Amino acid sequence: MFFNSVKYDEPVFRPPGEARSAIIQATLGCSWNKCAFCEMYTSKKFKARSLEDLKPEIEKLSNVYSGVKKIFLADGNAFVLSANKLLPILDEINIQFGKLQRISSYALPKDILIKSESELRDLRGRGLKLLYVGIETGDNELLKLINKGETFNSTVDGILKAHNAGIDTSIMILNGLGGKMYSEQHAIKSAEIINMINPKFLSTLTLSLPFGLEHFKKKFIGDYQQQTIVELFLELKLFIENINSENIIFRSNHVSNNLILKGTLSKDKDQLVEMLQQAIESTPKDKYPEAPDML
Repeated sequence: MFFNSVKYDEPVFRPPGEARSAIIQATLGCSWNKCAFCEMYTSKKFKARSLEDLKPEIEKLSNVYSGVKKIFLADGNAFVLSANKLLPILDEINIQFGKLQRISSYALPKDILIKSESELRDLRGRGLKLLYVGIETGDNELLKLINKGETFNSTVDGILKAHNAGIDTSIMILNGLGGKMYSEQHAIKSAEIINMINPKFLSTLTLSLPFGLEHFKKKFIGDYQQQTIVELFLELKLFIENINSENIIFRSNHVSNNLILKGTLSKDKDQLVEMLQQAIESTPKDKYPEAPDML
């Protein structure tokens, strides 16, 4: 019934942690929209929506979601909007919804870097307390092969800048992103970047191929060789083994994952590694992930 109150520009995506949040579509699509692995917004042309368009939607949602504590700004990276555009939107949200626990958004590291430290602090002060950043990998070579538009250094600089302003981050790594050839460097460099940025939240998803393996290979700028489920587990195990940061809330429970994992790193690292080792030993070595049905 909630979706009937506002007409969304479909498709709409949100992180699992925002399941109970009111969704405000501040932008349409993704401003980058060039990543080899991502098909989420390929049907959309990026557009920033005006405050005038958003005001009636925010008011409607505040009536439907009475008492809601979280707001998620969609679509792909609403944080690309300048502070001058975001601040009035946040002000309107706070007027209509009252006291909130947090406002959040997807972001690219470059979206953070274009804002000054004072602007970031102002956004934090208006309630924007969490950014979801799909860094995918810490490996520079692989970042180029997937056309991410970021580097190891730009990712670190952007995320630490957000942290310095008091904005938390939820970081996403893609298991299987580089295939067999790049698996080891993907795991090790991804752990290295996590140790440097020490995010509040960390999740791993598994590379999905909604349009098939050959479609992805055409977009991947390199030799992509798909991994078996055991090889994916081995990569994930190597990644977790190399994380030394403390008090990171870790989740690997997305629908794309072959094994549900959750805990706190590095406190639960040994337990998570043991669960992966058991999965490695009990899974046929020649088994590949099943391709999703295309509806």
